[in-house]
Amino acid sequence: MQTSPDRHEYPAHWEADVVLRDGGTARIRPITVDDAERLVSFYEQVSDESKYYRFFAPYPRLSAKDVHRFTHHDFVDRVGLAATVGGEFIATVRYDRIGPDGTPASGPADEAEVAFLVQDAHQGRGVASALLEHIAAVARERGIRRFAAEVLPANTKMIKVFTDAGYTQQRSFEDGVVRLEFDLEPTDRSLAVQYAREHRAEARSVQRLLAPGSVAVIGAGRTPGGVGRSVLGNIRDAGFTGRLYAVNRALPEGQKELDGVPAHRSVRDIDGPVDLAVVAVPADHVPEVVTECGEHGVQGLVVVSAGYAESGPEGRERQRALVRQARTHGMRIIGPNAFGIINTSPRVRLNASLAPEVPRPGRIGLFAQSGAIGIALLSRLHRRGGGVTGVTGVSTFVSSGNRADVSGNDVLQYWYEDPDTDVVLMYLESIGNPRKFTRLARRTAAAKPLVVVQGARHGAAPQGHAVRATRLPHATVSALLRQAGVIRVDTITELVDAGLLLARQPLPAGPRVAILGNSESLGLLTYDACLAEGLRPHPPQDLTTAASAADFHAALSRALSDDRCDAVVVTAIPSVGEGSVGDAALAQALRSAAAAAPAKPVLVVHVELGGLAEALSAAASTAPQAGTGQPAQPAPEPTPSAPEPGSAAAQQPAPEPTPPPPASASAAARPPAPGFGTARPPAPEPASAAARPPVGEAPDGTHLIPAYPAAERAVRALAQAVGYAQWRRDAADPGKVPEYDDIDEKGAAVLIDGLLARGQGLTLGADETCDLLGHYGIEVHRALPAPTADAAAQAARTLGYPVALKATAPHLRHRADLGGVRLDLADEEQLRRSYAELTELFGAPDELRPVVQRMAPRGVDVVVRAVIDPAAGAVLSFGLAGAASQLLGDTAHRLIPVTDREANTLVRSIRTAPLLFGWRGSAPADTRALEELLLRVSRLVDDHPEVVAVTLEPVVVAARGLSVLGASVRLAPPPARDDLGPRTLPAY
Repeated sequence: MQTSPDRHEYPAHWEADVVLRDGGTARIRPITVDDAERLVSFYEQVSDESKYYRFFAPYPRLSAKDVHRFTHHDFVDRVGLAATVGGEFIATVRYDRIGPDGTPASGPADEAEVAFLVQDAHQGRGVASALLEHIAAVARERGIRRFAAEVLPANTKMIKVFTDAGYTQQRSFEDGVVRLEFDLEPTDRSLAVQYAREHRAEARSVQRLLAPGSVAVIGAGRTPGGVGRSVLGNIRDAGFTGRLYAVNRALPEGQKELDGVPAHRSVRDIDGPVDLAVVAVPADHVPEVVTECGEHGVQGLVVVSAGYAESGPEGRERQRALVRQARTHGMRIIGPNAFGIINTSPRVRLNASLAPEVPRPGRIGLFAQSGAIGIALLSRLHRRGGGVTGVTGVSTFVSSGNRADVSGNDVLQYWYEDPDTDVVLMYLESIGNPRKFTRLARRTAAAKPLVVVQGARHGAAPQGHAVRATRLPHATVSALLRQAGVIRVDTITELVDAGLLLARQPLPAGPRVAILGNSESLGLLTYDACLAEGLRPHPPQDLTTAASAADFHAALSRALSDDRCDAVVVTAIPSVGEGSVGDAALAQALRSAAAAAPAKPVLVVHVELGGLAEALSAAASTAPQAGTGQPAQPAPEPTPSAPEPGSAAAQQPAPEPTPPPPASASAAARPPAPGFGTARPPAPEPASAAARPPVGEAPDGTHLIPAYPAAERAVRALAQAVGYAQWRRDAADPGKVPEYDDIDEKGAAVLIDGLLARGQGLTLGADETCDLLGHYGIEVHRALPAPTADAAAQAARTLGYPVALKATAPHLRHRADLGGVRLDLADEEQLRRSYAELTELFGAPDELRPVVQRMAPRGVDVVVRAVIDPAAGAVLSFGLAGAASQLLGDTAHRLIPVTDREANTLVRSIRTAPLLFGWRGSAPADTRALEELLLRVSRLVDDHPEVVAVTLEPVVVAARGLSVLGASVRLAPPPARDDLGPRTLPAY
């Protein structure tokens, strides 16, 4: 690379892979002296018009002087970046630092001229926007704070690149040229623009994988069996609507077909484009296949081949090389070691996976990092069994394998606006970028439910996964996900339970639950389960075992019409005798009553009811008939008894309808969720959203009622829906980060800069801690050292009686239960006696490190902490002080910055919160003052990322006001925040 002595070292950290607007990828890197030929070749492919826009005059070719200028950079005052695909330039950008007079300059000049050139064939792909983000980040790193650009008025595309970037800018017009000047400091608008572009690009990249127009299976064996041949058969049997090809270099020369599919020896031999390649060859042969795919213009890869990072260090390096190679050609990868992808849309019908059967079309998006868990989830959702009755369906399924490239974040970007997906279920074994995941999850959850179960919670992530280091325990990460609106569950059974309810029923308006049924015992179990889950159940209504279908209908109708009820759980057991209610009749009665009150969810707890679950789930026709006005067709009569689990009959689900398209959703009120049906040729889609039946309803307008085999499972799913519905209501008004007049942000910044000048990281002393916190209106009660009894007496006279005497040795600090604290010492005699007791019990003063502190008003002791985690970001934590809270892990967490509403809920979210609100007749603590303290700590860490850790312990919250009795602060250079930098894919 660059070797001339006047050059700075090559900045390898500026290299990055980016996703472009159309879903393809490009590599951005610095231009060096070795790029002369690439630059000339690139320029030759640019149109004369684009050259004119760049140089303001006809400029057919670059001179030798131009090539030297555009390839020789010092990477400080003169920088050039190129976007490359397949190793060749598709666009360039450069800046030159200038002084106030517009001539070349060096630092401390902080302005630079910037200019772009994009190859015509790649214009409109968002290349210039991506380059602008990266060159701006480079400029900020080199001390440049402002860009200037001169553009011809006719060059509207380039003007739009600058004006749409979201930076603060000024525009002027002089001598026929538009001059744009803009600050490079990120703004709320520039970040919003960046996130929106990231969303569009990543969503589009996943869409290209899930909805290809043509697919090639590379590695389809000549004989039946094997991974490649199985995937080929699965794609063919699913009725893929695009073009399908089989590729195997071992095919005989004259063989043109394989299982009725056009066959070729190489992807290069295919006459026509290939959008997606499924790679099922041994890992040693994958690089050659990727090269052929890249040269043929393949857009994406699903690599089911194993032998990568899951197999150890050698495989990990092989995986890195695979990703680098694919990105060189602008391709994205699902895998390696992937189970595959499925899209049940009638427009696609793609089963590029190892699943032999396509799941029923439905409204659930399913993501699994593990192939084995993916199989289990598909099976659970596909059939009636596994304890959750009623069939359901999948819109799209992605098994990411080692998720070397495409991850859950990318798929979330796609599902957020996917009109075919109403509920998202995810099985995650690791979260590679928790900060980004929580941001995307919050946005997704505001529009549609997102349910997550996380594996490997108590151990290391799978070998194949690249995971950022985090100091946060799993419980903290889970709490942060819940704050983002994620419905966190612990098992895949709960994942499916919650998904069924959210996909079939509207969200409850509150926690009030009516319980009715024909079994008193089952009703009482349901009642107890509701209390255990924090719901507010009404006393169960026992209809007795003699209840008829009409009795169930009447009772459910009354419960749903009661304004004091937000949801209904129906419990049912089989009845015998001449007047016993049949499954079909009971199902029809419940569905009919529920249809009259569609705003409230209904769940059924059943005990071996044979065909009831099937009847409840069965819709009245097999496909939406928008606008036809045709009456519903009755569901088939169920069989008298349920088949044995695992029998052939149990593996054949009853038919049900294809789900309707979704209606719009808002953060304020989610519309009813969808039902699901069997695969059959789709009916014509309605012409407009107004013609569609509401999501969550069968085509005849009735909700599909989920049924559960146990009260605990039904109630747990309902409780999760209640919590999510409350989060949706709160998210509509998230609150604000308050301003405080007494906060001295600039003074704190000066103090921090001075302290950090001593070293890269340090824990502040007591006086420095008090000074820094004081800039944010946080007063700390000073503690004076007492190395001797006389020093303790002098400290008490300085502070004023009554005082407290504390041992601050590490093994005694904050452990009042060990006896290292003496409180309410009213005079010197008591103080000296206590000093003698402590030294007699615990050792010499130099071991105890005793301090004297002024007594604070009695109250509830709490702990407030803030930490900057390199993966999750800044986190604020709160809990009561003491061993009991630590033992129970009773701590609540919120991402910083915290709003006033979030501070309010943070205080109330711990299990021991009643102690703050007058538990058992005690005086209520001043929670308003506590919330203000939390907000001030949040502001401190948010304003100054150099404050990497804050601990206030203990904080005594009295009936009026609070006292901070102990504090520690740690400063360090802040961890790099990739969410504030330019868009990049994870580095490999």
